[in-house]
Amino acid sequence: MLLQALGAGLLAALVAIGATVAIERWGGVVGGIVGTLPSTIVPAAIGIHLAAEDVQGFQDALRVTPVAMLLNTLFLWLWRVLPPRLPSWGLHAQLAVVLALALAAWCAGAATTVVALDRITLDALPVGVAATCAALLVGVVACLPGVPAPRGSRRVGIGVLVARGLLAASAIAAAVILAGMGGPLVAGMAACFPAIFTTTMVSLWLSQGQAVPAGAVGPMMLGGTSVSAFALLASFWIPSFGPAAGALLAWIVAAGALSVPAGLWLRSRASASP
Repeated sequence: MLLQALGAGLLAALVAIGATVAIERWGGVVGGIVGTLPSTIVPAAIGIHLAAEDVQGFQDALRVTPVAMLLNTLFLWLWRVLPPRLPSWGLHAQLAVVLALALAAWCAGAATTVVALDRITLDALPVGVAATCAALLVGVVACLPGVPAPRGSRRVGIGVLVARGLLAASAIAAAVILAGMGGPLVAGMAACFPAIFTTTMVSLWLSQGQAVPAGAVGPMMLGGTSVSAFALLASFWIPSFGPAAGALLAWIVAAGALSVPAGLWLRSRASASP
């Protein structure tokens, strides 16, 4: 489990650095989609598969992850709607309030979901499919207003990039360890804890101001649905084809069916804007 956590943490560090650099250099539209390609969910899914007691437990864990991703859309949405409603307390004070409220909302939603699914004993597959569809709809709606998605204007030093990676690595490694200690529902929710989103939004806010992360919210909400699709597909294909082949196939289909069309749609909307 420790080796799996370290592997997931290393990948998370690379993704966190890559996602923020992509948004800073290419803007929120392209960077938001690239930064939300299925990444840390891949080693998490393989780790859960290796640690699961049976196939059903593994499938339940992955099929509940779209619910966590739906909560992640709420997490991101709060980063857009809360800042304009806060008093003029200064950059760091506003950041602390938004971060605290967004994480509290995610944790409350995750705890409620785990308790509800455990008591009601619903089939995880239709719940996961419904959550994926809901997140896709919310992501499309979030992109319709055409919120400006500027590139970063400030040069970011290597120290800041390393700090981003270390924060994301620590959060994802802890999530993988927690997943190994809990049941399938806890594992599925922990695998999609918004560590990358948190690191991305906080670091962009501090280095570029509020406009850059706010512009990336819609594309990140929409792009995140590819993670849900990966989880659902991997729940079938990893047991059938093995961890490596099943995860690779699920990644290709999820990215091709959701991330690529989403990116093309957003770029066409940006090109058509006056």
